[in-house]
Amino acid sequence: MTTLVDANVLLDVFTADPRWVDWSKNQLRSALAAGEVALNPIIYAEVSLAFAHEQELDSELRRLGIAKLLLPYGAAFPAARAFTRYRKDGGERRSTLPDFYVGAHAQLDGLRLLTRDARRYRTYFPEVVLSAPEP
Repeated sequence: MTTLVDANVLLDVFTADPRWVDWSKNQLRSALAAGEVALNPIIYAEVSLAFAHEQELDSELRRLGIAKLLLPYGAAFPAARAFTRYRKDGGERRSTLPDFYVGAHAQLDGLRLLTRDARRYRTYFPEVVLSAPEP
């Protein structure tokens, strides 16, 4: 099974987050040992903010063995519906639609999702297999 790695995990590794770097490195290592690990353009955009140049990010992704997946159009509709439900449930405005596109992408393509933000994915994309910290 391919694992889609969320931006928060990659940013932990790339920025050496003092709280999460060890957990994220271990989870990423385990995911790579189990099969393909990938990101999509939304995750790529979020992670790119930690780099001064695109070539640096691409080099790190190659070094880690992380593949690039395209976003499927089939994930757009369920992402928007999940986001609408989230807002109706009182979800904060700071949470954006792209996060829901990541969940919908994982659901549509049957990808495992490695993330630290499990609560939202469990609520709005319950079929997605998650690798996440214990609640």
